[in-house]
Amino acid sequence: MNQNAEILEKAIDGSLKVIEQDREKEIISRRFGLTGSRETLEQIGEMLSITRERVRQLEKAILIHLQVSAEENQISELAPAEKILIRNLTEMGRVAKLDALADKVYGRTATALERAGINFIATFSKGLTVIEESDSYNAAIGIAEYGDALAIRNRVDEIVGIIRKNKEPMTLDQLDNLLNYEHPDHIKAVASISKLLANLNGVWGLSKWPSVNPRNIRDKIFVILEAHKEPMHFSEIAKEIRESNFKRKNVTVQAIHNELIKDSRFVLIGRGIYALSSWGYKKGTISEIITGILEKAEQPLTREEIVKQVLRVRKVKETTILLNLQNKKLFKKVDRNSYTIA
Repeated sequence: MNQNAEILEKAIDGSLKVIEQDREKEIISRRFGLTGSRETLEQIGEMLSITRERVRQLEKAILIHLQVSAEENQISELAPAEKILIRNLTEMGRVAKLDALADKVYGRTATALERAGINFIATFSKGLTVIEESDSYNAAIGIAEYGDALAIRNRVDEIVGIIRKNKEPMTLDQLDNLLNYEHPDHIKAVASISKLLANLNGVWGLSKWPSVNPRNIRDKIFVILEAHKEPMHFSEIAKEIRESNFKRKNVTVQAIHNELIKDSRFVLIGRGIYALSSWGYKKGTISEIITGILEKAEQPLTREEIVKQVLRVRKVKETTILLNLQNKKLFKKVDRNSYTIA
């Protein structure tokens, strides 16, 4: 057991010792998961043959007792544990998700029991603030001087609002230009608490945006192409995904090719080469592309201009374009070097 683990364990034991009644120790231990999984008010009530409301009242009273004991320095083991947590939080941006803090404190992936212990200590520690998990927020702990739970949630909401208004992912530097924080790392720490946000490759966006939170192969293809900013062969896309930091990246070349064909966001513009439709590329044969160009122009175009415009949306040889222009059923030569629709 490392030194941090010993100090935290002593703090938990010392805190429980100030609770005199065994039933109350049982309630608080089960509510925080100090003896295993965290239990609900109903589960504890059924075990003790009391109502859910009575369990809630007892839990509240126990926590008030612990808070008073902590403020009056009656738990001597608590101060060293609080110091460890505050020191690590300072390095992490003054606030952090509970699991991330626990991992840092223990120097490895912390167990559920270890996370529960830190959450228990932080709940009544005068130097710490606890943000409870909800649909919008991850369970987190902050330094009390940085603000209470409401203040921290308001900071999270402010960042979410800015990104939502921007309508596209933002870097920490971009957010820093719009916010008043001492360092971009503090913004990162606050943003990580939100369940509504996700980040990828240094940019933050709404978790529902595939550009920062790709959930399937198609989304990952989109992220790779958007980051690459130019058309890619499907085998190159597969390679990029395998070398990425995506959670699931073991994909086959065939799977990538199959998904590229199905999604309208991707356009085949050459032999195995795909681009994003948002870049202006359109589906269709070379003849259909030429037809569209001539229809839009509403006048004959020179052979060079047609080739130039086709190459903007297709990775093909110039001879392929010229060959399609020779289709007299579709195109008519109006002079030596100009064409129109037949």
